[in-house]
Amino acid sequence: MVRVSYDNITKRYGNEIGIEDVNITVEDGEFAVLLGPSGCGKTTTLRCLAGLTEPTSGSIFLDGRTITDTHPKNRDIAMVFQALALYPHMNVAQNIAYPLKVAGVDKQTRRERAAEVAETLDISELLERETDELSGGQRQRVAIGRAIVRRPSVFLMDEPLASLDAKLKVEMRNEIKKLQRDLGITTLYVTHDQEEAMTLGDKLIVMHDSEVQQVGSPHEVYHDPANQFVAGFIGSPSMNFLRVRRADHSTVAFDGPQSGSFAYDAVPDSVDDEPFVLGVRPQYFDVSQSPADGAFEATVTVTEPMGDEQLLTVTVGEDRELSVRVPIHVDVTRGETVWLAVDADRTYVFDPETGARLEQSRGRARPATPD
Repeated sequence: MVRVSYDNITKRYGNEIGIEDVNITVEDGEFAVLLGPSGCGKTTTLRCLAGLTEPTSGSIFLDGRTITDTHPKNRDIAMVFQALALYPHMNVAQNIAYPLKVAGVDKQTRRERAAEVAETLDISELLERETDELSGGQRQRVAIGRAIVRRPSVFLMDEPLASLDAKLKVEMRNEIKKLQRDLGITTLYVTHDQEEAMTLGDKLIVMHDSEVQQVGSPHEVYHDPANQFVAGFIGSPSMNFLRVRRADHSTVAFDGPQSGSFAYDAVPDSVDDEPFVLGVRPQYFDVSQSPADGAFEATVTVTEPMGDEQLLTVTVGEDRELSVRVPIHVDVTRGETVWLAVDADRTYVFDPETGARLEQSRGRARPATPD
């Protein structure tokens, strides 16, 4: 297996930027997921590695050897696309073995390798079937089998589960994860689905506006986001963002049409009296159904039961909506007033203009200095 490195890769399409200054390293045997909204540059990044798109500048390395100008067929890389593109005039065995046929491998070896791959993917009984007789999950397995049959050094997957229903997606995620672990192939996987990314990836590469925003483990990206975009993109429901300003050493006030203030003692030293953005995930509000010291008032507008918990949509002031997650036993109804408090240790602070993460004077980012 191999180590993949992008060194300042940029791709321009005329005046449009596809990706800019991408620097990524994926270690030997690692499962890396490129995550971001549509149009952010994920697929372009993958296609540059596959050799299907030529970078405008920069270099790509496999185990320290540059492949930037290497023909795609000589890169030892296999790719599964969103459109599986199985050959309808071939049965399953022929589809799986086709890359070996192109490579000039003899017929007997092709049959043996196709059978081995089919057994790995638990589709041995399908080898003689036509592709139009297969279910969506079976077709997905055949496409994966076709990609791994020649034992590539790197495995690329571009939104391979996008067309599957929710239940089948979960099943195929588990299959792909297990297969990658068993084979130990260095893998890059593209998706816009954060749940898919969080469950599959050893490493997440979060992209936005053609640039890499953060690289880290799922735990790091979720609990230590680099900026406001990452904080808002990772997590469902999304992180709440409150625009506030310092009122005194232990209180902040809403900045804007909302009135009111609440307790908060981790205002960044750098903001002085300027407004800043406070990020709070829905599950980290302390919710009270009666007035509470240091809390701010909100009105419940929607309640959504979700098994053992419920998601509340609440309004602060006239139109500021927040998402709040509470246990199912909390008995709240639409139109009810609740009071929300925040714990500085479970918040994030961002620059309102740039979205950059700011160091807090206390809490998560910088613990209080003991007296």
